Amino acid sequence: MKYKYDFLIIGAGVAGMSYALKIARAKKGKVCIICKTALDEANTSFAQGGVASVTNLLVDNFEKHIEDTMIAGDFISDRAAVEQVVRMAPSQIKELVEWGVNFDKKEDGTFDLHREGGHSEFRILHHADDTGAEIQRGLIAAVRANPDIEVKEHHFAVEIITQHHLGVTVTRRNKDIKCYGAYVLNPETQKVDTYLSKVTLMCTGGCGAVYQTTTNPVIATGDGEAMVYRAKGTVADMEFVQFHPTALFHPGETHPAFLITEAMRGYGGILRLPNGETFMEKYDERLSLAPRDIVARAIDKEMKIHGLDHVCLDVTHKPAEETRKHFPNIYHKCLTIGIDITTDYIPVRPAAHYMCGGIKVDLNGCSSISRLYAIGECSCTGLHGGNRLASNSLIEAVVYAETAARHSLAHVDEYDFNTLVPEWNDEGTMTNEEKVLITQSVKEVGEIMANYVGIVRSNLRLQRAWTRLDVLYEETEKLFKRVKATRDICELRNMINTAYLITRWAIERKECRGLHYTTDYPHK
Repeated sequence: MKYKYDFLIIGAGVAGMSYALKIARAKKGKVCIICKTALDEANTSFAQGGVASVTNLLVDNFEKHIEDTMIAGDFISDRAAVEQVVRMAPSQIKELVEWGVNFDKKEDGTFDLHREGGHSEFRILHHADDTGAEIQRGLIAAVRANPDIEVKEHHFAVEIITQHHLGVTVTRRNKDIKCYGAYVLNPETQKVDTYLSKVTLMCTGGCGAVYQTTTNPVIATGDGEAMVYRAKGTVADMEFVQFHPTALFHPGETHPAFLITEAMRGYGGILRLPNGETFMEKYDERLSLAPRDIVARAIDKEMKIHGLDHVCLDVTHKPAEETRKHFPNIYHKCLTIGIDITTDYIPVRPAAHYMCGGIKVDLNGCSSISRLYAIGECSCTGLHGGNRLASNSLIEAVVYAETAARHSLAHVDEYDFNTLVPEWNDEGTMTNEEKVLITQSVKEVGEIMANYVGIVRSNLRLQRAWTRLDVLYEETEKLFKRVKATRDICELRNMINTAYLITRWAIERKECRGLHYTTDYPHK
């Protein structure tokens, strides 16, 4: 089957739905969102902390937020991207509210602002401790109510379409690669359909599922980065994987590991060893509110020194009723495993959380491939640099949805559908009966990344990861060519590609910088 859409959106989190709503408002063509699961299962739903934006002008200003972001990013961040996001944030918050998203307010009607690690002021807008879910809820309602947006749930993008599919040799040296749409797997027919588009937006979210333990859902398999890389697009900063310091330690829950939001440390939570001793004073004067990379490495080191599988977060000194009010979801989740956070320590450990790198884009969200935009976690805008400042990601997605929408609306009339694109060819392939090969390979990728490309790295570990991933790549590509395309094998391909990119970029950075920490090039 062939379909035609003026705007094809691959991904359905805050980035994709914000862009769709902005495009649909202009009424310049057909809009389609491809969602690999259901709309409410996006990575956005798992974001607890909130959205960073300067709103209290009595004590805060843009310059402070810009400086906090640059410091957290170890000054690798692109200052132009930082300024764009920070200065556009208040107007995009206003639009989120207009779409029906609710942020907590005080009795006087002003926003109830939190403070998180690395922020110099209270500037985090939130909805209790499930801000991402509230944003997703508001956007889903707005998207479903909009007759100009078509949503294809449980559809899976296999590849983006370029000149390569027309028989033209495409290499990374090509400067004129164009995207004509995507090949998409239909779950009902199990056929790969052809979706032609004038403009394609990649917003597939994160890649935490390539690690053994992650706060991301199982769907976060690096699909966007992998598809664009295979199409010879440019990626950047893939070595900068952020590990959230405080995922709930509960054996058996690893995809996703339940997130204990950074706001809990902003609220006054103290990191301790299980025996009650504090330890952050050994690592940073900001103690438990130091940036995430410092806290994650400190916890990792303490666990190794003492032979522990977790440390603890303590809020027992805070008023119990206030704790339950501010963190209702965390309170109830912990109760299900026998922990009352008002009287008991919370067992926590680091988990893969956020990719600071991704598909390289400019200030308009344009990738190196013409007619292809990328926004949200799969993109590398330059905002995060070497380490993401807490709660900057959701607002980045909405700001770049705005700039990408403006740019694509201004240029969409210059493009046409490429009707010469052939349909997907799976002639001679067979149904894959060897599912064990895929499930075992997925486990291997997670173990390789956790053991060798984690919080602390070394040249020897990275080379071992590279070698193991190369074997998995060769095996999986041979299998992919033999069998019909299914979501599980396509996700495995993407996981291996993304893990390879993280490892390769880590090998190439010969220094400790931001989230990349190696024992072979220690801090001077």
